Amino acid sequence: MNYYSLREFIERLEFEKELVRIPEPVSPILEISEIADRMSKMPGGGKALLFENVEGSDMPVLINAFGSHKRMNAALGVHDIEEVPREIERFIKLSPPQSLFDKVKLLPLLLEASAFPPKLVGANKAPCQEVVHLGDDVDLSRIPILQCWPNDAGRFITFPMVINRDYSRKIRNVGLYRMQVFDDKTTAMHWHIHKDGAHFFHEYRRQNKIMEVAVAIGGDPAVCYSASAPLPYGIDEFLLAGFIRKTPVELVKCKTVELEVPASAEIVLEGFIDPAELRKEGPFGDHTGYYSQDGDYPVLHLTAITHRKDPIYLTTIVGKPPQEDFYLGNATERVFMPLLKTQAPEIVDMHMPVEGVFHNCVIVSIDKRYPLQARRLMSAFWGLGQMSFVKTILVVDAAVDVKNVESVLRVLLDTVDMDRDLFFPDGVLDVLNHASDNFLYGSKLGIDATTKIEGEPGYGATVETREPPTPDIVDSVMKQFSEVRAARVLELQVKRPVLLVSREKTGPFQTVEFIREFFQQAEFDAVAILIVFEGHVDVQNYSEAMWKLFNNIDPRRDFHFHEGRLGIDAGKKFPEEGYKQEWPDEIEMSEEIKNAVDKKYGRLFQ
Repeated sequence: MNYYSLREFIERLEFEKELVRIPEPVSPILEISEIADRMSKMPGGGKALLFENVEGSDMPVLINAFGSHKRMNAALGVHDIEEVPREIERFIKLSPPQSLFDKVKLLPLLLEASAFPPKLVGANKAPCQEVVHLGDDVDLSRIPILQCWPNDAGRFITFPMVINRDYSRKIRNVGLYRMQVFDDKTTAMHWHIHKDGAHFFHEYRRQNKIMEVAVAIGGDPAVCYSASAPLPYGIDEFLLAGFIRKTPVELVKCKTVELEVPASAEIVLEGFIDPAELRKEGPFGDHTGYYSQDGDYPVLHLTAITHRKDPIYLTTIVGKPPQEDFYLGNATERVFMPLLKTQAPEIVDMHMPVEGVFHNCVIVSIDKRYPLQARRLMSAFWGLGQMSFVKTILVVDAAVDVKNVESVLRVLLDTVDMDRDLFFPDGVLDVLNHASDNFLYGSKLGIDATTKIEGEPGYGATVETREPPTPDIVDSVMKQFSEVRAARVLELQVKRPVLLVSREKTGPFQTVEFIREFFQQAEFDAVAILIVFEGHVDVQNYSEAMWKLFNNIDPRRDFHFHEGRLGIDAGKKFPEEGYKQEWPDEIEMSEEIKNAVDKKYGRLFQ
């Protein structure tokens, strides 16, 4: 099933019992975030939430709309997400016609493809322009924009489909870029340096020309998804949406800027950016689970707000995983597999675990045919679009289920030679990566966990098996080291036992010294890998520990090898240790809001 508008999708979610309507009054300042965060962390992602009585606004708020595998399938009009990449493969694998008969066979596909590009409609067919506010009537305060987390710099529009064109006006870009509200008529435009929007902005900046921008909020689900997708440069996101919908996206010309927006959108913001004007934006509680740092970003001046007569404000929150964005990202993982395979046909499967928050960890299985093929694949990924930001890539054999954590860990701990199979190149990193000593770049980790073949280093070699740790090892560690708050042995019968430790760190080099001293103690010889976290980390919670590990390591700096054993410093770093960035705070909701939501939470879902 495909949808013309967001509200048709809402009807489907309600029919499928995937939507909860909440009539009780709620505040857009932190309360909605706390409720949505609790819902998103329920098994399977919980339900979509429609808040019908939001303080300070007549507009209802929809959140967590895409926050489950079932809802993402519904959003893309399929029963199984794998249907979309199979459909993409049909077009990618087209062979050039060799005869008239071949051309005739291609005709149905060509006719189908002709329906994908967007088409322009008149204002009379554009619900997004049923109400038009211009000049002094432009007022963002009418929209129930959320403040998501206590230390956020203010309210942020978190699901805006930002539309612009390059300086030549030949290429359109649609992307999701958060927008901090400065006042009723201005917002920030948070373009990361690596994104197409930022690239276009710098083109205008070099020419000292005003840049026009339009922002659509609450389009149909295929359009919303496509705006989040990491398409190659120059590919129109509305074309992808048309492919998913199997019908063209209808666009309408804006009222005050020379851009086009989805006609069925709920709300549209129009305006311009003066490239000479930058303003401090942030901090903001981001999808890494930490607050991203503030910085200077362009300012969007609004010239118009248009909307439906009864608009619905679509929004989302990001924070400690899992959140709604995990399911959008998982859809991208599956949808873009055929495109990755055109660059690396040996790929069998790929998985981005939720704890890796997209850019911190990717696990790939390959059909291996020649020596060092895994390293070739890693190098290809690190030079490929948004894959270039990935910090850790683990490559396994085709038979390994990349989504099965235990299977992957067994391969990692039973077969990987730490001297031979780990390597640490330098490269670009995501803007939100806070672990490396330097902003925007640092070390990466490649792990070749594939079976070695004839002619490859390590062929025929085996990994030394260590005796399992004794049952009292945790007590021994905590008795020996008073600063240790908790410890846990990874519960797997593997050749290299792993110990997770949380300990207080109050100054530089303490963790490195602890690792060295630990490995010098003969009573702990059974531990092959020691991972050290900050004192507040719950090492009994595997998911939390892995989230911390992927977020907080700069691999070359934080991997410490001792005679075939490995200690990993997964905690905060200090300037004395060479760290040049500012270590961010973790996202935590205030106790006041938690208590307020506790009192009403049960009533909301009766």
